[in-house]
Amino acid sequence: MPELPEVETVCRGIAPILEGATLIKVTPRRAGLRVPFPPDLSLTLTGKRVKTVWRRAKYALIEMETGSILILHLGMSGRVRIDGPGTSWPELQKHDHFVMETDSSARLVLNDARRFGMVLLTSRDSMDSHPALASLGPEPLGNGFDALTLAAALKGRKSSLKAALLDQSVVAGLGNIYVCEALYLARLSPTRPAGSLDPDETERLVRSVRHVLVKAIEAGGSSLRDHAQVTGELGYFQHSFCVYGREGEPCLQEACKSTIKRIVQAGRSSFYCSHCQH
Repeated sequence: MPELPEVETVCRGIAPILEGATLIKVTPRRAGLRVPFPPDLSLTLTGKRVKTVWRRAKYALIEMETGSILILHLGMSGRVRIDGPGTSWPELQKHDHFVMETDSSARLVLNDARRFGMVLLTSRDSMDSHPALASLGPEPLGNGFDALTLAAALKGRKSSLKAALLDQSVVAGLGNIYVCEALYLARLSPTRPAGSLDPDETERLVRSVRHVLVKAIEAGGSSLRDHAQVTGELGYFQHSFCVYGREGEPCLQEACKSTIKRIVQAGRSSFYCSHCQH
């Protein structure tokens, strides 16, 4: 499932095309994906000018000048493609489920083979109470995420550190890949009780989360199966993984002679070095 860096990459790809453009045609090509499309989707968006595009957690948000906001969630296999402007558009394919055309002769297409994505509507006035957004924690790359905030969120938690960081109310946008990578960089075990970190460890974890996410965004995200940038180009951060997917391979710390282990926590694979991470 696309995580924060993949969604950020998509937002940065569509922003130059959509911001300032007017949507002249909005076409849902089926009844819905994981949930039905809003019944007033086309009416709300057609003829409206796009004000800005940004990301909240794992959601792409496209705001109109009217205050309406389109929420896109890519689910497990969703991709956003930009066709044009200045090129002939390819034929729409079987899994191209949602299409928006602009007055600059560009076309945004949401393709989702597994149909686990979502297309939702909210508004600037009500977005903070929207069910998809209401319980989200701070953005890990924003000013609201620091050691004090994280320490308060983890205080008293007996769940594993890995599980706590996957909780979107603790910090928004993190998923399995980047939690594994950040914990390795911070030298913290995914099995540690979440509430057991001391101030230095918490500060180190915050820095590691930020570092891993920035590097992943610079690399266009991780393309393991479905993720691609809006140009069709694949992300390449998967070539920089330190632990994720590297079970049985050597730890990358020069002085370490151990190999990367994999355990299952709450149905998800955790990759770590038991020698370096405590």
